[in-house]
Amino acid sequence: MIDKLDHIGIAVKDLQEALDFYENQLQIEATGTEEVSEQKVKVAFLPVGDTKLELLEGTTEDSPINKFIEKKGAGVQHIALRVDDIEQSLEDLKSKGVKLIDEKPRYGAGGAKIAFVHPKSTGGTLIELCEREE
Repeated sequence: MIDKLDHIGIAVKDLQEALDFYENQLQIEATGTEEVSEQKVKVAFLPVGDTKLELLEGTTEDSPINKFIEKKGAGVQHIALRVDDIEQSLEDLKSKGVKLIDEKPRYGAGGAKIAFVHPKSTGGTLIELCEREE
């Protein structure tokens, strides 16, 4: 079911300020930025070896990222695991009684199909399942 770690999602207040740090101080170059209006976020991916850091800035006051920052502060928001068949993975988890935020995949940054597993089923960590065509 799980192929590998796809990315680590990091909630930031200001995407450009965060990019300045990662690119100028850590020397990790972003592959570009993207706005995903459906999820109310601006996103930048920074490749680190076989995985990526995903910087997320909310675009509206009621965005999930801004709500997360209000509640917990900026920082790691989710861990994304790569799967080869997201629909099957969701069915498998659902059949095992795992609480899902998304029972069907939705569009994510970079053209991925994504779905979230509720932190109540994971011991407190928001897990994103991610299917990409590469």
